[in-house]
Amino acid sequence: MALTMAKPAGTSALTDALGTRHAPAAADARIVSLVPSITELLFALDLAAQVVGRTGFCIHPRDALRNVPKVGGTKDVDLDRLRALAPTHVIVNIDENTRECVDALRGFVPHVIVTHPNAPEDNVVLYRLLGAVFDRSATAEALCTALDAELAQCVALLASGRVSRERVLYLCWKDPWMSVAADTYIARTLAAVGWEVLHPPGGFAGAARYPVINLDVDVPRADRVLLSSEPYLFTEAHADALRERFTGVRVDLIDAEMTSWYGSRAIEGLRYLRELRTAQSEGEN
Repeated sequence: MALTMAKPAGTSALTDALGTRHAPAAADARIVSLVPSITELLFALDLAAQVVGRTGFCIHPRDALRNVPKVGGTKDVDLDRLRALAPTHVIVNIDENTRECVDALRGFVPHVIVTHPNAPEDNVVLYRLLGAVFDRSATAEALCTALDAELAQCVALLASGRVSRERVLYLCWKDPWMSVAADTYIARTLAAVGWEVLHPPGGFAGAARYPVINLDVDVPRADRVLLSSEPYLFTEAHADALRERFTGVRVDLIDAEMTSWYGSRAIEGLRYLRELRTAQSEGEN
């Protein structure tokens, strides 16, 4: 979105990622979510009856979303269709949505809530923001408790010595091959279980958050290669090809919804990664 985050002193639970303070919403608020993981979070906050629109990439919870109208994609929103839904609130994200779209929304949507969780811990702020705005603070606190418990489990796993820290090359795209930089939600989620994303010796050109990488240079430097399921859907055939090309390298497929989706999915995601790390470590030792 290319927006600058602002976190003024004294921010409250009602303050979004740009420092905009939002008033508590009325009980009849009409919400459109342009962020897949936040759409799922709204349902976890028991706000299903107020969600009136979503993107085509908002796929969870599947059954509950069947009758919720789509308004295009995260970066190609159909503004006319969205306007027709008469939302009082639209929820956007700095990484997922474009600034042009958000600027247009401000022209006819009373409340545009900007989000930007950039680490698993940031979900606490996200839960409390939406809980405070939409009168679901008790439910939000329950999610905070569950997230804190899972983060503590991850800390305990690393402290136990049962798994070792590894340098991982996380691949999210092919042709060209692309990875993730350290300042991404994905990288910080992986770090919670001791997987440190690999960096080229001289850094990424242009400080790209999703940089193009050179397999011949970077794979040999990694302890493990992780092939994500989105936005590019890697398969076991891709994994086998890399194992053949780089003899002896550890290559695993990974569910990207568990590494890149924040909101309520973050709790399940941390558990998934923790259990995956434990199982892999036990199988390789």
